[in-house]
Amino acid sequence: MGQSLMPTYSPLPVTFARGEGLWLWDTEGRRYLDAISGIAVCGLGHAHPGVAAALCEQAGRLLHTSNLYQIEAQQQLGDQLTRLAGMDRVFFGNSGAEANEAAIKLARLHAHQRGIKDPVIVVMESSFHGRTLATLTATGNRKAQAGFEPLVQGFARVPYNDLEAIDKVATSPASIVAVLVEPIQGEGGVILPTPDYLRGLRERCDRHGWLLMLDEIQTGMGRTGQLFAYQHAGILPDVMTLAKGLANGVPIGACLARGPAAEVLGPGSHGSTFGGNPLACKAALAVLQTLEQEALPEQAARQGAALLEQLRTTIGDLPGVRDIRGLGLMIGIELERDCAELTRQALDQGLLINVTAGRVVRLLPPLIIDDEQIGLLVDGLATLIRRFLAHQPTEASG
Repeated sequence: MGQSLMPTYSPLPVTFARGEGLWLWDTEGRRYLDAISGIAVCGLGHAHPGVAAALCEQAGRLLHTSNLYQIEAQQQLGDQLTRLAGMDRVFFGNSGAEANEAAIKLARLHAHQRGIKDPVIVVMESSFHGRTLATLTATGNRKAQAGFEPLVQGFARVPYNDLEAIDKVATSPASIVAVLVEPIQGEGGVILPTPDYLRGLRERCDRHGWLLMLDEIQTGMGRTGQLFAYQHAGILPDVMTLAKGLANGVPIGACLARGPAAEVLGPGSHGSTFGGNPLACKAALAVLQTLEQEALPEQAARQGAALLEQLRTTIGDLPGVRDIRGLGLMIGIELERDCAELTRQALDQGLLINVTAGRVVRLLPPLIIDDEQIGLLVDGLATLIRRFLAHQPTEASG
């Protein structure tokens, strides 16, 4: 490969030429089982015919007109998303980071409209919200922040799954206005909330007059077995962000809000050149139609439970496997030592996985995964992890 790209990634030595469903083929014609979906993006699988048809039809008519004009597909998508999410309004951008930037700006403007000069947003340790400067600051990963100081002010960080820490920070003199949290921490190692955590956050936000802002960029669009992960807890957030699975690979982000939070942003207060253009919105409409018609969130719940059970049965008792956890088709296998090298070994085996938080194998397969593919995935992972654990490193790690 050439040297023209800034080396912000260390790509694995493979180039994919085409895809279909769960399968990808490289330029040499070798087939791979995709258990990561482009980091939770291609929930419907690769080359989904409904999305492809929507894109082709729209590309032949109109790609872009600017948000200076009304966009019919954008209004249709906004209507459907707000109906399904129980929200009132939506702002469209191009990415998850842009959606979270909109949420952060919304919270700050909401505070200033109430006379709070130095608003503070509570965020969580080990969280991930993006790589723009504000979302990087909100992210709870010092390694990702290093070298980019000075960071943005106005955030207070507490441990995830710790309601007592929320109560403690609430007594500080800081002008807290919102809590920004992932319903399940993805980059942090597939960390699930305790049963009462999200309900506890909702109750505390109501008590103190804060906005509850949920980052559903990885958990949304059916991945966890509900269309949105907050539905497992029986609550409603004030603000919610979406992106990855929203248009099955076409870049789009969305920041939804309800109640007073939905009335904060007005003309001129925020914007996006490409956000919500006809092409991206048509793709997202095709995704929503498919999710509903084929009941894919329910399928994700069933297949995720089957995958989790088979993984626990097959490798759960192996020495060196610390935990196997997840919800729907968002699953983590935590090992006792760092295992980043597994992604390369899996690639050699024709399997696409991801390792996050150093020692957690993260699985985010398309929601359309079938029983046979689950069997292939479990067999492949079991072989991979048994072989990895059988070879001890020369020096203890992590």
